[in-house]
Amino acid sequence: MRSVLMVAEKPSLAQAIAKILSKGNCTSRKGLNGACSVHEYTGIFQGQTVHFKMTSVCGHVMSLDFIGKYNNWDKVDPAELFSKAPTEKKEANPKLNMVKFLQVEARGSDCVVLWLDCDKEGENICFEVLDAIQPVMNKGSARSVYRAKFSSITDTDIWNAMNRLGEPNHNEALSVDARQELDLRIGCAFTRFQTKYFQGKYGNLDSSLISFGPCQTPTLGFCVERHDKIQSFKPETYWVIQAKVFKGKESPLTLDWNRVRVFDREVGQMFVNLAKTSRDAQVELVSKKEKTKQRPQALNTVEMLRVASSALGMGPQHTMQIAERLYTQGYISYPRTETTHYPANFDLKGTLKQQTNNPFWVEEVKALLSTGINQPRKGTDAGDHPPITPMCAATEAELGSDGWRLYEYITRHFIATVSQDCKYLQTTIEFSIGTEAFSCSGRTLISPGYTTVMPWQGIPLEESIPVCERGDTFSVDEIKLIEKQTSPPDYLTEAELITLMEKHGIGTDASIPVHINNICQRNYVTVESGRKLKPTNLGIVLVHGYYKIDAELVLPTIRSAVEKQLNLIAQGKANYHQVLQHALDIFKRKFHYFVDSITNMDELMEVSFSPIAATGKPLSRCGKCHRFMKYIQAKPSRLHCSHCDETYSLPQNGAIKLYKELRCPLDDFELVLWTSGARGKSYPLCPYCFSNPPFRDMKKGMGCNECTHPSCQHSLNSLGIGQCVECDSGVLVLDPTSGPKWRMACTKCNVVVHFFEHAHKVQVAQESCDVCDASLVAVDFNKTRTPLPASETQHTGCVFCDPVFQDLVELKHATMRHSMYRGGGGRRGGRGRGRGRRGNAKKPKDKMAALAAYFV
Repeated sequence: MRSVLMVAEKPSLAQAIAKILSKGNCTSRKGLNGACSVHEYTGIFQGQTVHFKMTSVCGHVMSLDFIGKYNNWDKVDPAELFSKAPTEKKEANPKLNMVKFLQVEARGSDCVVLWLDCDKEGENICFEVLDAIQPVMNKGSARSVYRAKFSSITDTDIWNAMNRLGEPNHNEALSVDARQELDLRIGCAFTRFQTKYFQGKYGNLDSSLISFGPCQTPTLGFCVERHDKIQSFKPETYWVIQAKVFKGKESPLTLDWNRVRVFDREVGQMFVNLAKTSRDAQVELVSKKEKTKQRPQALNTVEMLRVASSALGMGPQHTMQIAERLYTQGYISYPRTETTHYPANFDLKGTLKQQTNNPFWVEEVKALLSTGINQPRKGTDAGDHPPITPMCAATEAELGSDGWRLYEYITRHFIATVSQDCKYLQTTIEFSIGTEAFSCSGRTLISPGYTTVMPWQGIPLEESIPVCERGDTFSVDEIKLIEKQTSPPDYLTEAELITLMEKHGIGTDASIPVHINNICQRNYVTVESGRKLKPTNLGIVLVHGYYKIDAELVLPTIRSAVEKQLNLIAQGKANYHQVLQHALDIFKRKFHYFVDSITNMDELMEVSFSPIAATGKPLSRCGKCHRFMKYIQAKPSRLHCSHCDETYSLPQNGAIKLYKELRCPLDDFELVLWTSGARGKSYPLCPYCFSNPPFRDMKKGMGCNECTHPSCQHSLNSLGIGQCVECDSGVLVLDPTSGPKWRMACTKCNVVVHFFEHAHKVQVAQESCDVCDASLVAVDFNKTRTPLPASETQHTGCVFCDPVFQDLVELKHATMRHSMYRGGGGRRGGRGRGRGRRGNAKKPKDKMAALAAYFV
């Protein structure tokens, strides 16, 4: 029997599609990576009975990066990243072993059906999957690769896709490759240069990375442009005439002056005096006009993001995460689309019928079904996916609060698109008072149309205007001159920023939320009340600096032009290599000019930020000059010696303090202690060794707990106990600062082992365990709390093997706890004090299975 492999983009999609295609008769099992399941069944394919295997990836299989040595910021000139630095595809998440998993499942398959998301990124992932599996598939089939195109996870759409299989689009995949390489080379070059330049000079930038992005930076530019308009705004005083008239016993009617306003008070007073020559207001004209407020066009991604931000108070990134969840669960159609026009064969009536049981809009839906739906307005067909549409009924209990709010909006928007327009009558009355003309207007609802289901867009209730005819007179109640001032614009809202990005071609419907999220995370803007984006000092100075050096770095024009070229690649109208090289050549020249002119930006930085020497508080002594170095807490936290003018990196996201005034035996720097409250881990480190590894087998960013110094009391050789019980490469190291709640922690993963609580002293002995080769531990217990027999207070043994220690050791991984001895044994020892690093540690036999089973 032939075998067909099918691959979706997410595990939940694979499960849903397999359930539909197998009609619920599939068997499921976990794949070797533990993250993806495999669903198997027998069915018909191309007229033959075949064995189907449906599985998935978890987004991109591969990611683009520079080869190893070009990832070293200190040894590589950023200018080399434009051309000299070779790139390679690496597994996007090595822990998932996705390539191996796909190859295991694809081995022996005759063909593959690709169910990746139907956008450019999805096409790119198609070819990542093919690169992984084609070498192990059976050869000989005339055609072995098929592409399924679908827009929703419904029985109809999935079966239609299965019956109309096509081929993956290589041009669209190439356009994504080009975008990835451009963003990598351009972004890394600028980011590395300006981060190293400014973080070495200023201490209170409060950003761990001063990043540049071809899309990110113009996005920030829009926010700062609005900020500059607010700051440069000078209010102007102006005057308006307010007139109130009445007829009989009716309430006074406030009129609008037809001249609107004047900016000279004396001129305004002159017009008031002219109007006051008459005590009557003459009706010159009464006009009535029926007007229409059009129903909305079908919903696309950008409009959904705008409304979610402005009306629902949800950020773009959060909105897309919720929309993707609703899509994978089958509640809405594919949420990434630029199209606002339904295809002719779209089942509008069938989609509407699914909403007949929801009490929030049941009356409107039944009325539409009985009177007949209105054809949606003609929109734009971008050729990607149908507009975002509800695909089945749902309740708040099923979706949760935010999921329901977004689903409710999408559903109401869809119902509105097939409803009638809102119609109202606008009445305008023109008055003359003396020589001056005034008017008032009011609206009367004729037919609410779509606003019954979108009430927030309804015609607002206004003060009713009196019934009158031309020639009627009203008595003037008052005429006065009112002084007002022009007001500045407000900060950009997320909704307004999304509109600007779409207008100028910055990003795509999929990447717009990412770019906005990036400028928030980099501390370039803050999100204020009302989802307004207020630039920080750092964001403002960066944009002003780009303008001083090269305005095109921050203006949307160049990136917009590049996006158009990338779209031509996707359409097969432009050469991938030529577009890539042309764009890189432009930005390479701009980068060299930027480097040569960096002092222009630095002048702005000097005004807004403090020199690094004037920042921070004294903490530990420098090993070179023996003066105190200052600890700078602002991101990225670091130590700076103003005398030597040297800056030393520190671990992030934790607390730093002096470590007992002890010194590193290699360089005489005082040690500091890093503690992570969230993970319960701590270790000492030498500031110099942390940035300048002293031994070949060490890497930058290692603390004393990983140092391979042969005799230092703080090193791995002195404090290492045994191989981690969870990961393959880590070593469990005693934390000598943790008493009386003693613990050892893995040097690689988040495993923390608590042991010997309330012991007086815990030390790593020179001897090793005969069973597992782990270092023995010598423990001194308090007399009143000793667990040892006959009131003994001292014992030396293996924390993995010694039965005396059996009830005194507890494993903690993230939020999970359990005894390391539960289940009758475990992976023990090895790698103690560096021996395992040389590969001669004994391998345990029984405990790994128990621990692995526990964590899975």
